Amino acid sequence: MVPSSRELLAKARSDVVEITPAEAEARLGQPGVVVLDVRESDEHEQGVIPGAHHIPRGMLELQVEGRIPDKNAEVVIYCAGGVRSVYAAKTLAEIGYTNVASVIGGFNRWKDEGRNWSVPKVLTSEQRNRYHRHILLPEVGEKGQQKLLESKVLLLGAGGLGSPAAMYLAAAGVGTLGIIDMDVVDASNLQRQILHNIDRVGEPKVDSAKRTIAALNPDVEVVPYNMRLGADNVVEILSDYDLVVDGTDNFPTRYLVNDASVLTGVPVVHGSIFRFEGRVSVFDPYKGPCYRCMIPEPPPPELAPSCAEAGVLGVLCGIVGSLQGIEAVKMLLGLGDPLVGRLLSYDALDQTFRTYKVKRDPDCPTCGDSAGDIVIEEYDQLCMPHVRHSGSVGERGGTGSNGAGHSFDLRVPEDVIPATVSA
Repeated sequence: MVPSSRELLAKARSDVVEITPAEAEARLGQPGVVVLDVRESDEHEQGVIPGAHHIPRGMLELQVEGRIPDKNAEVVIYCAGGVRSVYAAKTLAEIGYTNVASVIGGFNRWKDEGRNWSVPKVLTSEQRNRYHRHILLPEVGEKGQQKLLESKVLLLGAGGLGSPAAMYLAAAGVGTLGIIDMDVVDASNLQRQILHNIDRVGEPKVDSAKRTIAALNPDVEVVPYNMRLGADNVVEILSDYDLVVDGTDNFPTRYLVNDASVLTGVPVVHGSIFRFEGRVSVFDPYKGPCYRCMIPEPPPPELAPSCAEAGVLGVLCGIVGSLQGIEAVKMLLGLGDPLVGRLLSYDALDQTFRTYKVKRDPDCPTCGDSAGDIVIEEYDQLCMPHVRHSGSVGERGGTGSNGAGHSFDLRVPEDVIPATVSA
């Protein structure tokens, strides 16, 4: 005879471990414990147990191994009333999970007993559709996409590097993009600066960039700064953001941004290009070297001509700017191994990538073990560190290790870092 649904449930219950909400609550936050919500999305949106992973029961077999790769982890499963979670627990056991339990009475009993729960921030149906390919990635999922939507990235420049970085970060759903650039669109920009078009020649670049991004993704708020980045505003502006994507084209601004980054703790994704070559690195204050550790002082102007003087392959901007966008997303989501302490070099003519290690300089006047106060002032072409004096802006209190606690004995060899400039 075909078993009834009641008999099937009884059989499943005999095969799995069931625990009370009190027992489940005692396990929350313990190492190796994963809480799994197998309700449908509309149920999940109404309230969750804090920290729970969400995989609808119908997608469990397809997604669970990507979301919970450790099959020896203790998995506590709940649904609305404790039935679907029993079947889910039985399924996990059948595919190799060794320590699975179902919560008796599910989320309804959890709430009725007055236990802690919260209403999650969730994506709209339109956002789930737009970012579906991100959500499919176990390393991103809905939580990661929500984090991107809540993130704030500042782009220094709406030019050759800022254009592809801005386009891909906007498409990825980074919720706030600040763009600082005091230039206007010129016809000569259009060979590489894809945020702009021929109809916008003469228009401020930040306004053109805002229009392009608004047409691409209405989820993204663009904050335009039609101004020069200088000592009087760099700390205030950087402090409002989680991350900086640096597409600046001169050494004084790079050193100024580096000072502000170390002072505020805001990481910088650096990019630079020269003719057919590009460089990308990430400067995360005190977790790796800063820009001055890598380039203690700028090269002579005759060794670092601008793109206007030396030229640049337009497509190269797209490659390097896109690499900056990847590093920005990795930093925002805590994915993979960002280019902290490493310099990625790309040669378009040879179509080769090389990676160099970059060490923190213990004698660096900006982030070294004995560095003094950071003084935010304008740099000249020599870009030498400023000496603290009365009335300096943006001083860092105290001297010594600055909380870094790191010691390194190597710098990048001089022949590793050729002079580079960005578009």
